[in-house]
Amino acid sequence: SGINAEYGSSGINAEYGVLHTETVFTNVSRGEIAKTADLKKAFNTDDMAKVCLIILEKGEFQLSEKERQTAFNSKYTEIAANISTMCINPATQRPYPVSLVEQAMKDAHISVKPNKSAKQQALEVIKVLKETIQIDRVKMKIKISMTMGDAKKCKDQIKALFTSIISEDNDGQFELLGLSEPGHYKQLSELVGKHSRGKGTCEVIGVEETAESAVFNS
Repeated sequence: SGINAEYGSSGINAEYGVLHTETVFTNVSRGEIAKTADLKKAFNTDDMAKVCLIILEKGEFQLSEKERQTAFNSKYTEIAANISTMCINPATQRPYPVSLVEQAMKDAHISVKPNKSAKQQALEVIKVLKETIQIDRVKMKIKISMTMGDAKKCKDQIKALFTSIISEDNDGQFELLGLSEPGHYKQLSELVGKHSRGKGTCEVIGVEETAESAVFNS
């Protein structure tokens, strides 16, 4: 139809993140804006935002292959990172590295949906991965132990990484037992090690599974 949308970064960005403007041009370089009659004839609507979406989804001149692949890889890794944070390998009771999650996704032929958030897709992908690898959506039960003097430097940071506190003892020795996302274990361990100069402990003593219904409705 000779009508096109100028690409870049704003406009309908909640979904695509690629437009400079929602204005539709017949000739971008000359700044010629498409007429209402032409839009209705070509797209059955004169709503420029809707026309831009149609062009992005069905037009011949979309993102370059390199831009498309970069966006795809970024979203793919983001989904894998979400899964790594939320899940563990039940055999080791430790989180899967992001690289292993990505490989499992590729083996399961997972495709990225550009208009869905990484977290939404992660929750859906977990269900698919359960069919091919050992993976559980859980919270880790972690116990922290260190002197009160050392704990004063990092207690607030440590507690912020727990989703719930089961017990806390501040009598002489700081001891904390609580539930945390698997992805926070490394950070907790590093905090304890750094502020206790290697004398404190951060240990996983179990897991608490989240019900499937809660996982996929959260």
